[in-house]
Amino acid sequence: MHAFDVLGDPVRRRILELLADGELSAGAVTDVIRAEFLITQPAVSQQLKVLRENGFALVRAEGTRRLYSVDTGPLQETDAWLDRFRHFWAPHLDALTTELARGQRERRLAAERVVAADRVVTPERVVATERVVTNERVAITERADAAKQAAMDPAASAPATPERR
Repeated sequence: MHAFDVLGDPVRRRILELLADGELSAGAVTDVIRAEFLITQPAVSQQLKVLRENGFALVRAEGTRRLYSVDTGPLQETDAWLDRFRHFWAPHLDALTTELARGQRERRLAAERVVAADRVVTPERVVATERVVTNERVAITERADAAKQAAMDPAASAPATPERR
C-alpha cells in the first residue's frame, strides 16, 4: 500500500497522532478510536494492522499487552517526497502567518486604546463623579443628623406602645 493510501484514512491518521505523543497500548488506542469514530474493536485492530504492515507503526509485547509506537521511516520518506513541492505552499503559509500576527497586533492595540479611553478624565466624568460624591456626603450627613436627634431625644426614637384602657 502506498504511503498516501495509508495516511488517507482518517482513523489511521488519528492513530498516528496518538502514537506521536508516545507509546500506547493497543487497548488505550482502541478506547480513544472507538469513542471518537464509533467503530468496533476489531475495526481498530485492523487499522493498527495496516499501520504495522506498512511500516508506520511498531509493536512490542510487554506481558499480555501490545505496545504501539510510530515508526518514523515511512513518514520521513513521505516528507522527503513532499519537499520538492513545498515551494508551492510555503510562501502562502508565511503570508498567512504574517496576516495573523498583524490581526493580533491590531486587536491588541484596539484593546489598549479602549483601556486608555476609559482612563481619560473628561469634564462629564468629573461632574458625574462630583455628583456621586455629593450624594454620598448628603446621605452620610442625614444619617449622622438622625443619629444625633435620636441620642438627644430618646423618647422620639423609642417604639410606640399601645395605650392601656
